[in-house]
Amino acid sequence: MNSSRLIPIVLSAAVALFTTACAGQPANETKPPAGKGDQPSTVRTSADVVKVGTAGIHVASGSSAELWIPISIQPGYHVNANPATFDYLIATEMTVDKSEGLTFGKPVYPTSEKRKFQFAEQPLAVYEGNLHIKLPLQASSNVAKGTRSLAVHLRVQACDEEKCFPPDTLQAAPVIDLK
Repeated sequence: MNSSRLIPIVLSAAVALFTTACAGQPANETKPPAGKGDQPSTVRTSADVVKVGTAGIHVASGSSAELWIPISIQPGYHVNANPATFDYLIATEMTVDKSEGLTFGKPVYPTSEKRKFQFAEQPLAVYEGNLHIKLPLQASSNVAKGTRSLAVHLRVQACDEEKCFPPDTLQAAPVIDLK
């Protein structure tokens, strides 16, 4: 067989093998870091890898309490701590909407970890894994009794070892039982 006839056959076979090997693989898919199990196969925003839980508490009128808001960050990802290492980084920040008869203190953020990443020249203050943010609150002595949901907002920007994803504001609705 002539070698000029063999080239199209070999090229055709190579294209067929490549096409079969790549079948079902979206071209723009972001792969999770190697060895990280329960992660979403496509990460587009911080909400894909960070979740905020809803914990509830009982509070007596005229008393104070601490509401603990659980945060879960998928393995292989982190968010900037509060305060962030640099002003230009998006710090994790929790806010809560006003609720009649309740006064909220400043959120208490957990102690950060210092980690060195290839995209930063110096170690950054970050949160990873499971953590809690503490929200102090005070119920007035004449607060209406009963249960109510609070509107909690958590602003985060998740990053992996190489890049950061668009920030998101996550929502939670913990229940307060006022007695």
